[in-house]
Amino acid sequence: MAKQMFPAKKEIPDALNTKRQADEARLRELCICPIPEVFQNLKTTANGLSDKDAEERLSKYGPNELSKAESKGFFRDMAERLQSPLVIQLLVIAAISGIIGQFTSSIIVSLMIVLSVGLSYILDARSNREVEALGKRVQSRTWVLRESKEVEIKMAEVVPGDIVLLQAGAIIPADVRLISAKDFFVSESALTGESMPVEKSANLPVSSNGAVLELPNACFLGTSVTSGSARAVVINTGAQTLFGEVSRKLGEKRIETDFDKGIRAFTWLMIRFMLVMVSVVFLIVGLTKGNWLEALLFALSVAVGLTPEMLPMIVTVNLAKGALAMAKKKVIVKKLPSIQNLGAINILCTDKTGTLTQDRVVLEHHVDIIGNKSEEVLNYAYLNSYFQTGLKNLLDRAVIEHVDLDVDECKLVDELPFDFQRRRMSVVVDYEGDNVLICKGAVEEIYSCCTHYQIDEEIYPLIDMIRADLFEEVEKLNREGFRVLGIAYREFPKYKNVFTVEDESQLILLGYIAFMDPPKESATEAVKLLDRAGVKVKVLTGDNGLVTEKVCRDVGIAFDSSMTGAALAQLSDAEFADAVVKNDVFVKLTPSQKEKIVLELRKQGNVVGYMGDGINDAIALKAADVGISVDSGVDVAKEAADIVLLEKSLLVLEEGIMEGRRIFANIIKYIRMGASSNFGNMFSVLGASYLLPFLPMRPLQILTNNLLYDFSQTGIPMDRVDPEQIAKPVRWDIRNIKRFMIWIGPISSIFDYATFALMWFFFKASAYLDPALSLAQKDGLERLFQSGWFVESLLTQTLIVHIIRTRRIPFFQSRASAPMMMTTLAVMAIGAWLPYSPFAGFLGLVPLPAVYWLWIVGFLVTYSILTHKVKRIFLKRFEGA
Repeated sequence: MAKQMFPAKKEIPDALNTKRQADEARLRELCICPIPEVFQNLKTTANGLSDKDAEERLSKYGPNELSKAESKGFFRDMAERLQSPLVIQLLVIAAISGIIGQFTSSIIVSLMIVLSVGLSYILDARSNREVEALGKRVQSRTWVLRESKEVEIKMAEVVPGDIVLLQAGAIIPADVRLISAKDFFVSESALTGESMPVEKSANLPVSSNGAVLELPNACFLGTSVTSGSARAVVINTGAQTLFGEVSRKLGEKRIETDFDKGIRAFTWLMIRFMLVMVSVVFLIVGLTKGNWLEALLFALSVAVGLTPEMLPMIVTVNLAKGALAMAKKKVIVKKLPSIQNLGAINILCTDKTGTLTQDRVVLEHHVDIIGNKSEEVLNYAYLNSYFQTGLKNLLDRAVIEHVDLDVDECKLVDELPFDFQRRRMSVVVDYEGDNVLICKGAVEEIYSCCTHYQIDEEIYPLIDMIRADLFEEVEKLNREGFRVLGIAYREFPKYKNVFTVEDESQLILLGYIAFMDPPKESATEAVKLLDRAGVKVKVLTGDNGLVTEKVCRDVGIAFDSSMTGAALAQLSDAEFADAVVKNDVFVKLTPSQKEKIVLELRKQGNVVGYMGDGINDAIALKAADVGISVDSGVDVAKEAADIVLLEKSLLVLEEGIMEGRRIFANIIKYIRMGASSNFGNMFSVLGASYLLPFLPMRPLQILTNNLLYDFSQTGIPMDRVDPEQIAKPVRWDIRNIKRFMIWIGPISSIFDYATFALMWFFFKASAYLDPALSLAQKDGLERLFQSGWFVESLLTQTLIVHIIRTRRIPFFQSRASAPMMMTTLAVMAIGAWLPYSPFAGFLGLVPLPAVYWLWIVGFLVTYSILTHKVKRIFLKRFEGA
């Protein structure tokens, strides 16, 4: 398959790069200097700003919000929809038809425009309203200090220099530097994809050379507090925040998707074909018949007949049907064309957290120091988490949810809270006749407090010589991506009731507890189904490699090698392109790197889907052919997405992909049929216009034929699709459509010319040339000829879709849906009835002889068999079917 080239990625102006670097440098600088210097630089105090200062800064820096993509008004939206080349062509035809008196044609075409454009607008608007109704996840208000008073303000009103008050459940309202913190843990999953909460403190960083995201005393817009409390000073707001670039990227014009390119290419193919055809027909009829007004009317009718005016309707109805079907599966479609793009994707890029994993912390292991499962370790860990009085973090909640122990006979004696210097916390519990100090924390810190270790009931001295052996299990768990905490204890007599940090000594190391965001049970099955469907999964995450490797192996994603964001940044363009192909897992990525990977994959000719729900995913969502987010995602991610899942599951996504393929398969049925039919009609109309002494079909007959034929296609969106047609990604291939048109189209011309011969020679229409005939007799022969071709043309065109719709033997191995069968039979019946109906005189039709129908039945059977045979040869040669 030829590679599809995309426009080169628009370079960010140097001024924007410089400004972004300056904002990042300012944040780093104010995080590595003492607090008094920070206050002095920001011209603020620990008591906060005055209302006047805040108002002036709000005017200077602007609202604290990421700009959103500008919403379109009704008229702008409709104007963009009317700019489609196909719609413009139909508008021109409708206008010219009206000017020259063909009001029926003008009204019909105008109604088609209103129906297709209006329907797509209504469905898009409804989907967008549903997404908006999901509600805002990002908190809209925050607490700040203003003139020493705690006040609640809109998040948009936060300004640099504000002192913000943070507690569990709060959203970080801007990029801030911590002033003070207690037991403070922050979830940065929206930015990095890492599900584990990150410890933050007011301490200065050890090194000033690390990444900004790794600063221990900095918190960022869009992250949230999981436990503890803190005070912080605001450094950057709105577009100046670390992810302010997201807002600028979302404001850029979206790259044309695979669906958009396919529709545009087919539309222009048909327009070029129509323009050439109409011009030639106009000249031939004008020159041979001498009546240029009649030639213009006929050429215009041919233009209407050759225009795939039902394409917008077929596409919209197909997509709307798909949107309704997907809504039942908890999938909201924001942009209808994204359904087809979903079916066309051959690469799905996804984050790890919540998609492959459950997006929650679970206690996976409780083991002694040699790796054996230990109930005693679990019991002591439970007592520690249960009896601590501070806010319980995610790890404590995971321990308590893992097991339900009876602690009625235990009571809390004392507590030594967590702090960032000790990196551990202890509770003292009245347990089995002693006051037992149970300590839990970072393994290194716990180890430093221990003098002994315990295996089963035996206690041994802890000496440095066996340190490596004791830590072997910890290192193994770390390599597998687990978050590991140590558990140790010390027994004290019951009369000791007051404890200090000094009592966290001479402890007995009991074992370890290990946590992980576990893989979803459905993820493994989903990955297999996607692989079977021809969709390759690539993982793009901000999380670390060890955790990602473990998850990928558990769900069946190949992990031969991975690339870090830092390694990618060092590659040349050619090396980057090669790395994107060879690797399926990318870790520690920045938002821009995610976008760059998606764009590179698209540049190489792939149709790319991206699934993510964080701020760091927004620009990659927009860069993909189809962006997929979830209802719990941050607002900017949902705004950038084309599809929003109410359930973050790859299984749901796999169902959506197959639905997209079914929709595209039905659209292609219309495309192939319309293209081949028009190509065949070209030979028929050209030949008949030149050879016959009269028009082969009158303008009104062409319009009626076209209207009935179009109606017969309204059943396509409800048609069945054979499994083999959706077994692999399906996408636009204009070259293949052209080939199909050239192979199948001329077959209809064979039977058109057979009908011409039948009417001319067998039914004696050739007598028209007899100068002895009256005008009335000539008119009768002309009407007979036109009636014969009208019926044959309509029946063959209507029937042919049943041959084209399947690779199998039609009617026997694959039958169309009931709605499609009904529309086909109804149109064929109407076509056969019209020459005998009260409308026959108005349409210029006359009754056909009974023997005519025997010929037509023979033509239809032969036409179906021949078309199927040629179709099979074509599929075998060009599609390997």
